[in-house]
Amino acid sequence: MPEPYRRRRRRRRDGPAVPLLLGAVLLCLTAAVVWVLLRDRGPEAEDVPVPEYVEKDYLTVNPYSRPGDALEEINGVVIHYVGNPGTTAHANRNYFASLASGRENTYASSHFIVGLDGEVIQCVPLTEIAYASNTRNGDTVSIEVCHPDETGEFSPVTYDRTVELTAWLCREFKLDPETDVIRHYDVTGKECPRYYVEHPEAWDAFRADVASEMERQKEAEKNS
Repeated sequence: MPEPYRRRRRRRRDGPAVPLLLGAVLLCLTAAVVWVLLRDRGPEAEDVPVPEYVEKDYLTVNPYSRPGDALEEINGVVIHYVGNPGTTAHANRNYFASLASGRENTYASSHFIVGLDGEVIQCVPLTEIAYASNTRNGDTVSIEVCHPDETGEFSPVTYDRTVELTAWLCREFKLDPETDVIRHYDVTGKECPRYYVEHPEAWDAFRADVASEMERQKEAEKNS
């Protein structure tokens, strides 16, 4: 085959590579922009439907309290106490929001906060991780619970709502309260939630109440 002809074929074969490469680059850039826009949707992010008593007040996506990373599986519910007696659910939610500035260099958040009057605020979608439970962030839902005093014991109305929410989560994600509802203490040894670490019988009662509430919810759903 003559040399000039071979060169002409090579030029024709290699020629389309440049526009193809540019097209691939543009496609990657477009995908990146779309991903950023979806990641930063904040309150508009898709989520699992929650009970009507839950107020959604999502944190904005930020490295310190809502990283936006996917929660790909849910194998448990972790109960915490806020550790700041007398503070409200809104106050604790706003504290998590303030961490976005990075000034404190603190990583903390929770999916839900149960307040002193039984109100519930959702801070992070159930499709994303929260910074609450250390090595179990990647496969658990976290509930922070407000408390009136230093003992960390939940008030009756707060206790009942926490039981109700935990039971709903167990039903939603097919969890067993005996094995899949745990304390922050059970992950790291931290004294959290304090009262239910110092009084293990109260913790056993809490999980038993969650199991009973699951049955009540199931019956109520059946009869509705």
